[in-house]
Amino acid sequence: MNQTPAAFNATVANCVAYGADGRKLRDLTPDEISDFLAHADGFVWVGLVEPDTALLEKMQKEFGLHELAVEDARSAHQRPKLEAYGNSLFIVVQTAELAGGNIAFGETHLFIGTRYLLSVRHGASQPYASVRRSCEQNPGHLALGPSYAMYAVLDYIVDNYLPIVQEYKQELVELEQAVFSELSNRDVTRRLYDMQCELLTLKLAAAPLQDILNQLVRLHPEIIRDEVRPYLRDVHDHVTRGSDAINAMREMLNAAMSVNLSLISVRQNEVVKRLAGWAALLAIPTLLASWYGMNFHDMPEFREPWAYPVVIGVTVAVCVALFIVLKRAKWL
Repeated sequence: MNQTPAAFNATVANCVAYGADGRKLRDLTPDEISDFLAHADGFVWVGLVEPDTALLEKMQKEFGLHELAVEDARSAHQRPKLEAYGNSLFIVVQTAELAGGNIAFGETHLFIGTRYLLSVRHGASQPYASVRRSCEQNPGHLALGPSYAMYAVLDYIVDNYLPIVQEYKQELVELEQAVFSELSNRDVTRRLYDMQCELLTLKLAAAPLQDILNQLVRLHPEIIRDEVRPYLRDVHDHVTRGSDAINAMREMLNAAMSVNLSLISVRQNEVVKRLAGWAALLAIPTLLASWYGMNFHDMPEFREPWAYPVVIGVTVAVCVALFIVLKRAKWL
């Protein structure tokens, strides 16, 4: 069953043809892609958002994509990777953005050939419209072909990693203040744990990109222009710095978690010490009262009129003395 144009428009973010000089020629419909590639110079840049099976099958037909790569793009939930299929490459990159104070993850799948770039976005991801506009303002760069457009997308994805780490770093400063305050509680520990888990996922998204970019810098000369390789090395440097920042942030979170748990233990010990101190104070009158409450006739000074005040005085004196000792020992 053919999909309607309205349905195509819902998931096709852009479908643009560029000339050999890098200038935008015109917007294309999905049905015009193969005709343009067959009769004109330049390349096609297509962006899809959460495409369905029918649209991916249409792209497979227009670009001649490998069925295994299309299957991966359809199912999503892929690990970051680079795979070569004949004269085309299939790249999976994980995207990340902050949403409500937490990191939301998504995927971008890139199909790149000698004359086309197809991006497929799944999940949380910023639109690539700004990337396209920036490239179109420099036609000389787009004249390098789809490999430069691929670089621009990868650079945009990688550059979104570092602000997340910086945002978490600022939040950690606030959490550290809460850790060392008297108000530290389970919510602080929970947030530190959540941040550790999310940064671990971010690390698993960023680290494989180093190998992917190494391959793009060194291999696949039939697709990657030599003029683009310095730009890809720059992205590799950004990924390395981002991975280092993520590792440093995780170390800081581990330290904060350890300190937080240690301080919780210290506070619990302080509470136990105070309880033990007050229990010792209460034990003195309890002990004396239990002695004189046994109703024996031969208790010391039992029949003397001053016995009761003396016992009370001794009890108070011993309690005060013990209180002073415990106070100096910081048990109260």
